[in-house]
Amino acid sequence: MIDYGQFCTVARGAEVLGELWTPLVVRELLCGSHRFNDIKRGVPRMSATLLTQRLRKLEEMGVIERRRAGSGLEYHLTAAGEELRPIVVAIGHWGARWIGSRLKRRQLDAGFLMWDIRRFAQLDRFPAGHRVVIQFMFTDAPRGERQWWLVVDNRIPDLCRDDPGHEVAVIVESTVRALTEVWTGDSDPDTEIRAGGLKVQGGGRNGQQLWRWLGRSMFAPTRIAARASGG
Repeated sequence: MIDYGQFCTVARGAEVLGELWTPLVVRELLCGSHRFNDIKRGVPRMSATLLTQRLRKLEEMGVIERRRAGSGLEYHLTAAGEELRPIVVAIGHWGARWIGSRLKRRQLDAGFLMWDIRRFAQLDRFPAGHRVVIQFMFTDAPRGERQWWLVVDNRIPDLCRDDPGHEVAVIVESTVRALTEVWTGDSDPDTEIRAGGLKVQGGGRNGQQLWRWLGRSMFAPTRIAARASGG
C-alpha cells in the first residue's frame, strides 16, 4: 500500500488511486463493467489475484460496493466513485492531447482494442431488428488473438473469439497498430488502407458504413483536434 505520510488530501487521494492498475480498474467500472470477468477483460494483463486485491481495497475505501446479482456478484461505483468520472475522463483527454499514441510494441493489445470497440461501438447506428457480424483478422497478433467477431444483434453487442457461425457482413484485416491508430484518432482508415496495413471487405467503399457503425474511441476527437493543430 502506498503511504506518503502527509495529511494533504492530494497525497491521501493518490494513496487510493495511485497504485498500479487502480485507475484502470476504476476506468472499467466507469465504462459500465460490473462483473469480475468483464472488468478483467478491460485489464487483460492484470492478474486475477491482483484485480481481487484492488477491488477489495476500493471497497474498503468506499469507492465501490458489491451487490448480489443472481448467483454472482457485481461491483458498482458508490457516489464517491462516480465523482471520479470527470477526473478519469480528464486524464484520458489530457493523454490524447499531449501524449497521443506513440505506442511501443508492448502497448499494442488486440484483446483490449476489441473490448474497447465492443463497448463504444455506435449501437444506435446499427440496423434495428437485424444481426450484423463484423469479423476482425489481425495479421500480427499473438496466436489465439488473431480472429474476433463483433456480433450486434438488434443493437445488442457481443464479442466472440470463436466463429459464431453467422453470415459476416464486413471483414477487417489489419495489423494491431493500424486499427489501434484509427480507433484512437492518430490515423484514419484511408491512410492505413493506402499504407497496406488495413483492408476492409464489405461495408461500402473503403468500409464507410463500417466506420459509421464503429465510430472511434471516446478520446479520439481530442486526439484528432490535437493533430489538426500540430499537437
